[in-house]
Amino acid sequence: MAGKILDRPLSARFTDALVLACDLHRTQSRKGTQIPYVSHLLGVCGLVLEYGGDEDEAIGGLLHDAVEDQGGQPTAATIRERFGDRVADIVLSCTDCDVTPKPPWRQRKEAYVAHLRAATPSALLVSACDKLHNARTILADYREQGEALWSRFSGGRESLWYYRALVDAYSFRGRTPVVEELERIVVELERLCARAQTG
Repeated sequence: MAGKILDRPLSARFTDALVLACDLHRTQSRKGTQIPYVSHLLGVCGLVLEYGGDEDEAIGGLLHDAVEDQGGQPTAATIRERFGDRVADIVLSCTDCDVTPKPPWRQRKEAYVAHLRAATPSALLVSACDKLHNARTILADYREQGEALWSRFSGGRESLWYYRALVDAYSFRGRTPVVEELERIVVELERLCARAQTG
């Protein structure tokens, strides 16, 4: 059965952003896998739309890692020129580092969590969808691989601290459906990890 016609269909800007995201991340894979990285970008964009995001926020979802992973400030300038200030600001707000070499992992993550307390609602939505998509993947992989999973992450098992800190920071700004879903995933991951430690 055909769906209802959208009152405000996605425009050619969205298609352009999709092509740019695919071009920028074409050779990149998800950590410790051979899964094309674009699968994450599509997943985040889908979540943004499912949780009520508009076109700019959906484009932000597609491009949220472009500055961090694919070119730093020159990429940010390209996004600003092609998609406008609002999209560029969302992407920059979702970026925890745009320099090489990156600062130490814990320092970057603490700064990112702190910055969420002043982020715009649009940036919070895209960020939370990003972390939700990641957390779902981590939980699924943890169920298969157990504690060995943490070796693929720069922060190792401290990544669990990071996701709890994110939930707390998002919750400080408001208990939205995406934050509540993220917390459900994080609670389950914490439960499994605690059980593994007590053995």
